[in-house]
Amino acid sequence: MPSMQTGNTASKKAIWTGRVLSGLVVAFLILDGIIKLIPIAPVTETLAQLGYSDSVGLARGLGVLTLLCAGLYALPRTSVLGAILLTGLFGGAMATHLRVDSPLFSHFLFGAYLGAMAWGGLFLRDSRIRSLAPWRSGAG
Repeated sequence: MPSMQTGNTASKKAIWTGRVLSGLVVAFLILDGIIKLIPIAPVTETLAQLGYSDSVGLARGLGVLTLLCAGLYALPRTSVLGAILLTGLFGGAMATHLRVDSPLFSHFLFGAYLGAMAWGGLFLRDSRIRSLAPWRSGAG
């Protein structure tokens, strides 16, 4: 049973799968942004371990940036801009983890996992994105 219909029309199952993927990304980013706004001690300690300043101001700035990107991604009118900004945010996180030689699958690639979920969710729920990458199911 294919999850996508021909053309740019998605099945209800595909749209809901996209919403769930996008919702998981947004939920994670909201949690991540909030703990940076507070900021709890493990946040500032982790910043220091990653080679950044352990200042509360930096943590809060990253929290605001994360929440802003998540908000743009969550709103249908600005979701594409949000996905583009999240791609940059995740790329920066990956570069940081590469620089400090973090474990590959649990730390370095985590940004790639989130990025794939964000763009995959957007692809499934937004016909504008599907029209840019017009993959078709079935023979033809």
